[in-house]
Amino acid sequence: MWFFVDIAGEAADQIADYAFMRRLEFGRARGFGSVKVMARVGESRWSTSVFPNGDGQWMLPVKAAIRRAEAIADGDLVRGELALI
Repeated sequence: MWFFVDIAGEAADQIADYAFMRRLEFGRARGFGSVKVMARVGESRWSTSVFPNGDGQWMLPVKAAIRRAEAIADGDLVRGELALI
């Protein structure tokens, strides 16, 4: 089962700006408007994509292995880092 972390505020704005510039550069968006990222939560790092959710926020999928490794439960506040790639 997948869970998603909502990304809002300044971070979401930066991702949207990056996605826009990529569309201008390549003439099209990636599938579902996604943006590739390197994510880090605690000691866990992984490559994935974030997805726009339609209201100016983005969603970061966090698979079960990461949730277990970092003891993340549904409803937890999750802090981490993203690098746009």
